[in-house]
Amino acid sequence: MYEGTSVALITPFTREDEIDEEGFRNNISYVIDGGVNSIVVCGTTGESSTLSFDEHKRLIEIAIEYSTVPVIAGTGSNSTAEACELTKFAADAGADACLLVTPYYNKPNKAGLIKHFETIMNVADVDIILYNIKSRTCLNIDAELMYELSKYPAIVGVKEASGDLNQISKIIELTKDEEFFVISGDDSLTLPIMALGGIGVISVAANVVPSLVASLTNAMLSGDIEEARKYHYKLMPLVRALFLETNPIPVKKAAEMIGLAAGHLRLPLGSLSPENEAILERELKKLGLLG
Repeated sequence: MYEGTSVALITPFTREDEIDEEGFRNNISYVIDGGVNSIVVCGTTGESSTLSFDEHKRLIEIAIEYSTVPVIAGTGSNSTAEACELTKFAADAGADACLLVTPYYNKPNKAGLIKHFETIMNVADVDIILYNIKSRTCLNIDAELMYELSKYPAIVGVKEASGDLNQISKIIELTKDEEFFVISGDDSLTLPIMALGGIGVISVAANVVPSLVASLTNAMLSGDIEEARKYHYKLMPLVRALFLETNPIPVKKAAEMIGLAAGHLRLPLGSLSPENEAILERELKKLGLLG
């Protein structure tokens, strides 16, 4: 169910700083029509850190009601109690899986981290995908600890965004006999991670070019590395532009440029610089997304 391309959806806002529900539904239709296999709502790209609990829950509800592909709900928090509440809500609402980021800021030790995930598992009957992104959390789940966590039946995989291919390779090696998958959390590393044995990507770029990202992952899943490499290099200039500044600053601007619902960024994120906006516009034009 989680193979291929999943998209980490942006959250569009109205001028009144409310969720643009119609725009959100239209964006879901756009990425599904583009060939994505599943969607992620309320992740980092969806500005989860500035969503209220009510907004968080509403977005999950809309995604589950409207999507025709599996829904992965971002329900992680550095507060175990908050993560439990959101995960239980998502599970009860019908999410196919929950994406749980490693607790940020607290910097828990190994015992605390394991207990954090165990506590969440005990309140909700739902697949759990871990999200390992040290650049955001200051905490890395190394390969040995990931192997320990992979033995919990509820933990079905990890979105790996450490950027460390040696670590990712070792995780895949250690967990090869477990019912556990590794999925890329970096658009730029989708091809090499899948070559190592990863099953796909949770993609930022798929908000804008879902068909290109899906073509890459489909080619890798079918064993056509040459075809996948072609799409990798076609995508890379845009991917670089989408990460010129903190995600989701560039991708929301890109979505706006091509006519998708986006709206403003919530503070403390600021607008994309004019210089980087020009680079982004150039790459979108090269792909035929702008006139």
